[in-house]
Amino acid sequence: MESHDHLFKVLIVGDGHVGKTSLVHRYVEERFCKSYKSTVGVDFALKVLPWSNTETVRLQLWDIAGQERFTSMTRIYYKEASGCVLMFDVTDPSSFRNCRRWKEDLDSKAQLLGSSPIPCILLANKCDLSPWQVSRERVEMFSQASGFIGWMETSVKDNKNISESMRMLVENMMASRSIPMSPENMGSSFKLNEVAAPVASAHGACCSGGRSDP
Repeated sequence: MESHDHLFKVLIVGDGHVGKTSLVHRYVEERFCKSYKSTVGVDFALKVLPWSNTETVRLQLWDIAGQERFTSMTRIYYKEASGCVLMFDVTDPSSFRNCRRWKEDLDSKAQLLGSSPIPCILLANKCDLSPWQVSRERVEMFSQASGFIGWMETSVKDNKNISESMRMLVENMMASRSIPMSPENMGSSFKLNEVAAPVASAHGACCSGGRSDP
């Protein structure tokens, strides 16, 4: 039986201190720690998922530092992305407000063929903490109005909805890849508005605690 590998580049974006690096370490290494060093530019991780008897999904996770938001560098980081996780901290309303600009920046710089947005899921992280500073109704309205594939409450610390949210994103990326393409578009599954230079590796370390993240 012939096997197939699917490689997807997934962006992890959002303001600093919302839990992005914690998410990556929890998802890839199944661990959580309170100490961390701030991500500088972008950090990388790989997650391999046995998807079916004949298919394997490989996720290249790009953990993009919060201070990179809305800069020209994001165009380089977004190149060839297949999907995105946009995260905010439910106890920090400014991190939620900035999600609008993160999503607009993403949609303007990376699309699928046909100029449709790449699949993006919105994560309301640190749901184990209270009080929430953003209502669930407001998150739902924003998710629907901004073209997300959906949103989930997550707690990296408690490992709540981490695998579930990533599986939802992978299912959408797989569906996007299976959409029939016209002959002139065959052989590629993404489009970037402008040609960007190759990305140089940057360095980060460890995962964050319950309220901090690069």
